[in-house]
Amino acid sequence: MLTDIRIKKEKPREKPFKIADGGGLFLYVTPSGGKLWRFRYTFGGKEKLLSIGKYPAVSLLDARTERAKAKALLDDHKDPGATKKLRKLNAVNAATTFEGLAREWYDLNKPQWVARHADDVINSLEKEIFPLLGKVQIRDLSPPDILAALRPIEGRGAKDTARRIRQRMSAIFQYAIASGRADFDPAAMVQGAMAPLKKGRRLAITDLTKAREMLAKVDAEVAHPVTKLAIRILALTAVRPGTLAGTPWHEWDDVEGNPLWQIPAERMKLRLHFKEDESRDHLVPLPSQAVEAIVALRQISGRGPLAFPNARHSHKPMSENAMGYLLNRAGYHGHHVPHGFRSTFSTIMNERFPADRYIIDLMLAHVSKEKTEGRYNRAEHLARRTELAQEWADLIAADMVPAVEILSGRRR
Repeated sequence: MLTDIRIKKEKPREKPFKIADGGGLFLYVTPSGGKLWRFRYTFGGKEKLLSIGKYPAVSLLDARTERAKAKALLDDHKDPGATKKLRKLNAVNAATTFEGLAREWYDLNKPQWVARHADDVINSLEKEIFPLLGKVQIRDLSPPDILAALRPIEGRGAKDTARRIRQRMSAIFQYAIASGRADFDPAAMVQGAMAPLKKGRRLAITDLTKAREMLAKVDAEVAHPVTKLAIRILALTAVRPGTLAGTPWHEWDDVEGNPLWQIPAERMKLRLHFKEDESRDHLVPLPSQAVEAIVALRQISGRGPLAFPNARHSHKPMSENAMGYLLNRAGYHGHHVPHGFRSTFSTIMNERFPADRYIIDLMLAHVSKEKTEGRYNRAEHLARRTELAQEWADLIAADMVPAVEILSGRRR
């Protein structure tokens, strides 16, 4: 049997030679000094050789392990050489399937995305596309294949989702073309064949009395208190639902001592109009009612990293859909959506404080297209924003039950 010491001492000769280890395994030494592991075996009445690898990259122990694996295949009436070729072929094929390329593209782009968006991208592909097209070679996919995968998504009314997925598929095809593994982008060709979208404003209750009634009905619903408190804080702050859902607790560490919520620019994706490569955090003055709700929320989810954790996966944020479903159960399907609270705030506050239109836009993180307005809005105006935030909370929360009472309400 061979030893590492003997292998290292062996010098090349004028002609190649072999050093046996036993059981069919031997080291093949070339005139140039290369030392190659090979395994001699018989299959189907024919003598064959299996190349294992080069020493020292493949150690003596590793070579013996591969010999044992080869013998196990022979015992199972399988040809080790043919099995190795098939594995290589499968590995190559996997790298050129739609799923293989999609995951390459995702891994490449993930670092530049916020976590919530990255999760949405891969989850949409894993749920909607990979089961149908994932194992198909990317060069074999045609526009009808892409459209057939998108039609069921449109069929259940999720037209926006279908269009976002088509865009992601198109980006994957572009990546495949650039890396020499596809010739054209069939996802781009189906854009004009997709179901049209009805453009319009997001559904929103903009009457103050009706908005108060809606929040009271939400509080009375049988639902998880985290979801109820999410809607309450959403209504009080008028931030975007996705921004709220992804809030980490560290952003609210000292909310009682310093009721100013600073949302990092990478979560807001804010870009200043007059300097497109610059970004800024978004500041949200928290009224007393919002602070009260956050303090109550901490009793439920305060031990984890996220203020609104996913019910099944605590390391992931709550889905925006959870808030929408609760509004639907409260009787507001087709009348109000989570994003609608921004319209509620904007409409009511602009009617009451028309002179503060610019500051109200700033509170909504709206950036004007006009350069002069962009510069004006860049000023924080925190004193007035804080006043308006409390004015709004006093209006919308006039009939709210104390936040702590939500914790003991009936749950689903």
